[in-house]
Amino acid sequence: MRLSGRVAIVTGAASGIGRASTQCFAREGAQVFAVDLPDRGLAGAHAGQERIATLEASVADADAAEAIIGGATKRFGKLDILMNNAGVASNALAEAMSLADWDRTFAVNLRAPFILCQRAIPHLKASGVGRIINVASVMAEGTGFGLSAYCASKAGVAGLTRTLALELGKFGITANYLLPGAIRTGMTSPLWEARPDIADIWANKSALRRLGEPDDLAKAALFLASDDGAFVTGHGLTVDGGLMLRV
Repeated sequence: MRLSGRVAIVTGAASGIGRASTQCFAREGAQVFAVDLPDRGLAGAHAGQERIATLEASVADADAAEAIIGGATKRFGKLDILMNNAGVASNALAEAMSLADWDRTFAVNLRAPFILCQRAIPHLKASGVGRIINVASVMAEGTGFGLSAYCASKAGVAGLTRTLALELGKFGITANYLLPGAIRTGMTSPLWEARPDIADIWANKSALRRLGEPDDLAKAALFLASDDGAFVTGHGLTVDGGLMLRV
């Protein structure tokens, strides 16, 4: 019960890393405000979980931050942990990428986490054990063909988080970011299920010779959210099974 008495927000909570982290936090005693898009099965993903409340919303909407932060604090009375996990990916060579795809990627991956952090800061200051956990990607430090928007947005998440750590440390708030590698999530599973050979390639690139599972990231997020990670801030925690050792 490492999060007993604490309140957390997790975005992108209907599947993958977000769902695993939401349920992990709840098992460890937190009350969790879980957010995801409509029609993603959010309520069903957490059915029967007394410590979990849900909100269907797009983090990119203009009024989403107020609805999310306000909804969590109204429901549970405070806020201790903010986990920005919602994300999107687009794939197009820079020469061919539309501005609409570029803007959407940044709206979800970087602008939304910034606004949510901004709105959450007063509540995290009051917490005494405030935690910000932003989900970036190993592509924040690497790259790949067709990933200009994705890589740039995730590098922005890393830079934003380090700056928040510097600015908020005097209030006892930590800010860290996760760098997932090849993880079996709602975004990646359809491709890997259709092309098991591609899944095998990514598994074999890892030093541990397997794909990551959402629970691998949830356990890392739990460390950062709990008192165990109280002296860790401004850090990018790579959870990739040794994938980037081969790059």
